[in-house]
Amino acid sequence: MTDATREKKTAALASVGSSILLVVLKTFLAISTGSVAVLSEMLHSCLDLVAAVITYLSVRVADKPADADHLYGHAKVESFSAFVETGLLVMTAVYVIYEAVRRLFLGEVHLKPSFTAIAVLTVAMGIDLLRSRSLTRVFKKYPSEALEADALHFSTDVWSTLVVIIGISAAWVGMKFNMPWLVYLDPVAALAVSGVILWIGARLGKRTSDALLDVAPSGLRERIEEAVGKMDGVIGTDRLRVRRAGQRYFVDVTIKVPRTMSLEQAHATSDAVENRIAQIVPADIVVHMEPRARQGEHLLETIRAIAQRQGVPVHELSAHIFEGRLFIELHLEVDETSSLGQAHHTASLLEDEIRKVAGKSALINIHIEPLGGVIAGSEEMRELGRSVQAFLTALQSEYNEVLDFHDVHVRNAEHKILVSCHCLMHGGLKITEVHDISAALEDRVKENFPQIFRVTIHPEPVEENP
Repeated sequence: MTDATREKKTAALASVGSSILLVVLKTFLAISTGSVAVLSEMLHSCLDLVAAVITYLSVRVADKPADADHLYGHAKVESFSAFVETGLLVMTAVYVIYEAVRRLFLGEVHLKPSFTAIAVLTVAMGIDLLRSRSLTRVFKKYPSEALEADALHFSTDVWSTLVVIIGISAAWVGMKFNMPWLVYLDPVAALAVSGVILWIGARLGKRTSDALLDVAPSGLRERIEEAVGKMDGVIGTDRLRVRRAGQRYFVDVTIKVPRTMSLEQAHATSDAVENRIAQIVPADIVVHMEPRARQGEHLLETIRAIAQRQGVPVHELSAHIFEGRLFIELHLEVDETSSLGQAHHTASLLEDEIRKVAGKSALINIHIEPLGGVIAGSEEMRELGRSVQAFLTALQSEYNEVLDFHDVHVRNAEHKILVSCHCLMHGGLKITEVHDISAALEDRVKENFPQIFRVTIHPEPVEENP
């Protein structure tokens, strides 16, 4: 059991004990004085006892964690207990109003007021005040709807008991100084107590019904929607729902994100949205993302989105105006085990979709190349490196400027075979000559080894590396 649960249960149990003591005191006074105001207070205290017991039971249940049958936890128990208390409040107020009206208009008022009754009611008011403050301290420290309702009950008891004391005192003064009309202040005081009960019941009933019907707290939805809508990577929100169970909130939000956003970027945006909402209200948050086109989306972004939707990778995407017509060119990567017919079908489907947004007159050229799904092992890379080294060494007879090839490295990166090496040349050569020789050598290697994607040659002056 956590410290919060233990302290909340202790406070609720102390309320039960206080309520029992108050019921006993006010029952004795109601019988001895015959006051309808004291009777209303006694009934009110009976209600408080029932409410305190319900609060204690609800606090025991509400802090239980979620389980297979209660996926959102048990916090709604507190709202339900408060709803029951509201019904009891209304029933009590109706009865007291009936009794007060009957005594005012349909019968005589028989009171036996005394100083003892006033003293006992003053003690009861002190107990109510102490319990109200104690419960308020606990529910502010550990938010609890049930304890808050209980504290509210005890705080209203303070004022209603004060009203009853005024009514009893007036009747006592009327008997002492022969002013019998003051006795009617007792049922009037009872009506005042009933008014307090109905007022607090209406407030409590509104709050509990809102909680049970999942009414979003005022302004919270708008605050979250505004904050999320301003975040980077979020185009807007489609739907936002907020519900509360006890003091715990649940937020479901659907956000619109750019459709060209990668899965990792989308996930990072989702995390950022969750963190931003948590800064506004601690909650259990679910973020759903819908891909959408940006306002004024560029044509190339649209084409990338089309390719993503079809599940085909593209690169080297460009668009130009050629002889007055839009010319679009891109490289399409297909499974390296595909036949030409299968690859061409994939390219045709992509071309048809692009033409829908680019226009029927657009010229579209799609270069098809293997995806490179098979990653060669290290031994295969070493063997290819030896072959490249031998080929470059043989080329030295054709390129007199090249004195040596060394540090030949072959590696596989992102499904592409890359080659790099160093070569020695005379330091007096012009850089333009060196560049032309390096480019020619790179082309010769790629011609002889078509599986190689890129060759990089680093020239060094022989004078610095003899």
